[in-house]
Amino acid sequence: MGQDVRSPRGPRCIALVGPFQSGKTTLLEAILARTGAIPKAGSVDAGTSVGDASTEARHHKMSVGLTAATTSFMGDSYTFIDCPGSVEFAHDMRAALPAIDAAIVVCEADEKKLPQLQIILRELEDLKIPRFLFLNKIDRASQRIRETLATLQPASRVPLVLRQIPIWNGELIEGFVDLALERAFVYREHKASEVIELSGGNLDREKEARFSMLEKLADHDDALMEQLLEDIQPPRDAVFDDLARELREGLICPVLLGSALRENGVLRLMKALRHEAPGVEETAKRLRVPATRDALGYVFKTMHLQHGGKLSLTRLLAGHLEDGATLQSSSGGTGRISGILAVNGGYDTKRASAEAGDTIALGKLDAIRTGDTIGNGKVAPASLVTVEPTAGVLAISIAATDRKDDVKLGQALLRLNEEDPSLSMVQNPRTHDTVLWGQGEMHLRVAQERLKDRFGVNVKSHPPAIGYQETIRKPITQRGRHKKQSGGHGQFGDVVLDIKPMPRGSGFEFHEKVVGGAVPRNYIGAVEEGVVDGLARGPLGFPVIDLQVTLTDGSYHSVDSSDLAFRTAARIGVSEGLPHCQPVLLEPIHIVEIVCPNDATAKINAILSARRGQILGFDTREGWPGWDCVRAMMPEAEIGELIVELRSATAGAGSFTRQFDHMAEVTGRAADQIIAAHRDAA
Repeated sequence: MGQDVRSPRGPRCIALVGPFQSGKTTLLEAILARTGAIPKAGSVDAGTSVGDASTEARHHKMSVGLTAATTSFMGDSYTFIDCPGSVEFAHDMRAALPAIDAAIVVCEADEKKLPQLQIILRELEDLKIPRFLFLNKIDRASQRIRETLATLQPASRVPLVLRQIPIWNGELIEGFVDLALERAFVYREHKASEVIELSGGNLDREKEARFSMLEKLADHDDALMEQLLEDIQPPRDAVFDDLARELREGLICPVLLGSALRENGVLRLMKALRHEAPGVEETAKRLRVPATRDALGYVFKTMHLQHGGKLSLTRLLAGHLEDGATLQSSSGGTGRISGILAVNGGYDTKRASAEAGDTIALGKLDAIRTGDTIGNGKVAPASLVTVEPTAGVLAISIAATDRKDDVKLGQALLRLNEEDPSLSMVQNPRTHDTVLWGQGEMHLRVAQERLKDRFGVNVKSHPPAIGYQETIRKPITQRGRHKKQSGGHGQFGDVVLDIKPMPRGSGFEFHEKVVGGAVPRNYIGAVEEGVVDGLARGPLGFPVIDLQVTLTDGSYHSVDSSDLAFRTAARIGVSEGLPHCQPVLLEPIHIVEIVCPNDATAKINAILSARRGQILGFDTREGWPGWDCVRAMMPEAEIGELIVELRSATAGAGSFTRQFDHMAEVTGRAADQIIAAHRDAA
C-alpha cells in the first residue's frame, strides 16, 4: 500500500459507510488505485478487490466484515475502513465509528434505501462524527441533482450542502462543477478529470448553486452573511475554512458526486478530505482522551486468523507505541504486543512502532477485547468508548456433526463471539442445545461457514426448541409407592400427594403436612426432589408449572426405606397423578416492539396478524421523522423468522426487540399439532 507519510494532522482514519450495495468497496478500490496504492482497481464481482477478501465475502459477493487499508495522498496518510452495509453485519461499523476522524457516506439516488441511509446518518450524528456524503453511480442518474437532494434530505438532521453540480450532456452526466473551487471538470474514465472552461449555462448554474451553498454556510457565519447581503464575493480561502469548520462541528454534511466504478470524482473527494477532514487531535478531544504522554488506543475489531493467531485492530489516539510493549486494558486485561502490523487489506507488513493517528493491528493480545481502551501507562486506562452489541433477532440450535468436535466447537464459538459480539451463544437448560443468536439469516449462515472454513468444525443446525410448558386445571390426591426386593436390603417408599393448580405465573410450590411421623423428617427433602423430577416432563411432554404439591401422608420401612426410595415414590406419584388433572399446554407470549418506516406500517400489521400477533398499538418513533413503533403480543413460536419478513417489508431497515411477558393456554387443533410434533421429535 502507499508510503506511510507524516503530516501535521497525523495519519487520518476515514470510514466508508452507507446502505447495502451502494458501492463502498468499489470506492475503496478506486481510492487505492487513484492514490497509487494498488496498480489498478479490483472488482467485487471478479473477486479481485482488496476489500471483501474473506472466503465468505468472496462467496456471497458482499461485505460480511470490515476491511482496513492504508494509502497516502499529497503527503498525508489515510486509513480507510470499509464497513459492511448490511444491517446484519452492522456491529463492525458501530464498533469502528468512535475512533474515526470522519466518514464518507456512500449512497445513491434510490428512495428505497432512504431508511437505511437515515439509520447510518443517525449513528454518525449521535457520535458527532464529521461526514461527507458521496453520491455514487452518478453516471446512472435519472433525475436532476436538486430532486435527488430533496429526496435524501429527510435522512439527515443537518443540511445536505451540495459541493458540486453535474455537467449534463443531453441525458448523460459528463462532468461536474466544484462550487467551492469555481472550476469545471470533465470526467475521464480511470483517469484524472480534465479542467474545462466554465461558461454559458454551466456558469449561470454554478453562480446560482454556489450562492445557495454560501447561504447555508452563512447560517453559522455572521461575517459571511453580511458579505452576501452586501453582494460581496467572499474570499475562496474563507469559503474553504467555513466548509472545514462547519463539517468539523457537525453543522453541515457536504455532498460530492462521482462514480466509484469509473473512478470519477475520486480525486476531488480526496482533496476535500485533505483540506476539510479533522485529524486525530480532534478525534481525541471528541472522545475526551486525557492529556498523557503514554500511548493510548482503542481496539475496534478482533480477528482470529487461520494461521496468524489473534489480531487486535487498533486506532492509536495518543502517544508512541513500540513493538514488545506491555499494555493494560480498560476491561482489566494485560498483554505484551507480539508484532505491530500495518493494515493494508491484509496484515503482513511489520512495523517497529506506531504514532498517534496510526491504525494498526497488534499481535497476540489474548486478554484484550473489542471495545477496550488500551495503554502502556502504569495504571489501566479508563474506558473511552462503550458499544453495546445489538440483541440477536434470529436463532438456530447448532451441534458439531462429529461429537468428538464438541470441545473444538465451544472454543470456536468463543472466538467468533470475540470477533463479532453481535453473535451470542446460550445453552438451553432443558434441551442442552447450544443456541446461536445472530442478526439475520446471512449473519448465521456466514458464522457456520467460518466455523467450517477457519476453525475446521462442521456443524448441523435446526430451529431452536420453543419454551412450551404445561399446567393442570383439576386437583387430585395421588399415592406414589415404590417397593423393590432383590435380596438383602430392598427399597421402600410410600407417599400421598395433594396436587392442585395455582394461578398463572405462580411457578411451583412444595409443602408438607405429615403428622405422626408417617414419613420421617429426614426423607422430606428427597420427596421434594422426586416431585421436581416428575414435573420435568408432564403427560403432554413438557415441563409442568403453576401448581402446588403437598405431602400429606405415607409410610416407611425401618430397613428398606432410603432417600432414593422416597424420591422414586414421589416421582411415581406425580407422574401417575398428572394425567388425571386435566393437563393443558402453555406457550410463551412475548411483547414485541417493531420500528419501521411508516410507509411499511400497514404491511407490518398484516405480518403480525398472520403470525397470531395481538396488536397493542402504534405510535410515531420518537426523534425519528417518518418512522413508526408498533407494539404487539406474539407467541414465541411465531417470532422465529419474523425478522426475515420484517426486513423484506422494509427494504432491510426494520428491526424489533422482544421480551417475555406470560404463558398462555393453547387448545384444540393447534395444541394437538404441537404435542404430536414434540413426540415425533423425541
